[in-house]
Amino acid sequence: MSDRIFISRLTGTAVFDPQGDQLGKVRDTVVHLRHSNNPPRIIGLLVEVPQRRLVFLPMSRVTDFDARQIISTGVVNMRRFEQRESESRVVGELLDRKMKMKHTGEEVTLLDIAMEQSRPGADWHITKLYLRRAGTGFTKRGEKFFADWSEVDGLTLQVQGKPFDNLLTSLNDMRAPDIATYLADLSIEKQVEVISKLDDERLADVLEEMSEETRVAIVGKLGIERAADVIEEMAPDDAADLLKELPPQKAEEYLELMEPEEADDLRRLLTYGDYTAGGMMTTEPVVLTPDATVAEALASIRNPELPPSLASQVYVVRPPLDTPTGKYLGVAHMQRLLRESPGTLVSSVIDSELKPVGPNTTLALVTKYFATYNLVALPVVDAENRLLGAVTVDDVIDHMLPDDWRDQDEVEVRR
Repeated sequence: MSDRIFISRLTGTAVFDPQGDQLGKVRDTVVHLRHSNNPPRIIGLLVEVPQRRLVFLPMSRVTDFDARQIISTGVVNMRRFEQRESESRVVGELLDRKMKMKHTGEEVTLLDIAMEQSRPGADWHITKLYLRRAGTGFTKRGEKFFADWSEVDGLTLQVQGKPFDNLLTSLNDMRAPDIATYLADLSIEKQVEVISKLDDERLADVLEEMSEETRVAIVGKLGIERAADVIEEMAPDDAADLLKELPPQKAEEYLELMEPEEADDLRRLLTYGDYTAGGMMTTEPVVLTPDATVAEALASIRNPELPPSLASQVYVVRPPLDTPTGKYLGVAHMQRLLRESPGTLVSSVIDSELKPVGPNTTLALVTKYFATYNLVALPVVDAENRLLGAVTVDDVIDHMLPDDWRDQDEVEVRR
């Protein structure tokens, strides 16, 4: 790929799949506007397909392009493009826009935008603008020149002035990870202003997708009672991770405001190290007694609020069912449950060969266990073989990634 590409020159360029078949033509480029400290990110191309509709082609699916042709992976979502709040079309909305130079206040017109990569495989960002000054009395058109994107007002995310109801409606149509990415480009104050309007459950989902530093800052500005309610709605492992980042006295204040059972689960999780099975596990897996039927087990994992990893299996124990439970007997996998008649007892279909791990098992050993047995979830038991919780594959991956992985631009989040 070229080091620097001017976006206006891409308009009309043919897009091909790896076999050389034409998919369509580029009609525009979509940019994600961000907070003033971050350069705008090019997230994809608008391609007109033979059905004469515009579809979105993420930049992650572009393998090579120049002014004559663009090569894609061939995987294109044919759903009609729907623009989001933080996105702009470069050709349709930004070019020919009047802007001002930050330091002089001079009015200029945006003629073209250059995008570049910091390294091969990285995201594309807007770096340079091609501008024209206002004409003088002696010339009809002013001087044309280049400037860095940060020298000009008009290419940053503007939440102020948007009707709050419209903004919230837009957020409600987005997944929690996408909302977290959208908010990441705002100041903490603006994030709190937006996110505090969400209900507790939705706000908890979004906080789970944010970096630890960001969610600690947001929780600190919510007010102690609201913060306690939201933390209580979070998945136990994520809530414990958040509380570990707070001063012990502040964490205890939140715990005192929670339901006693919820607070006890979190206090127990706080005793384990971050990179251990106990520190990664959730205390709310699907738990049944051995006399439960397959029909009951399938009904339990059919809950739409369950993450896919937790819905993949049912843990069978002696009473009591609340963690730490009675004696752990084994796990019933969803695939096996689907092959059995509804009246069959889960005790007859459990996998007793899948050995659980202890709460102090290290991340390295847990990871090896997942890879060896192709698991999506793993039971955690104490020394008395009582079920404490379950570690899921998404939490393992989360702990393997660097702390700032949510803030890295390379993560493709749009589609």
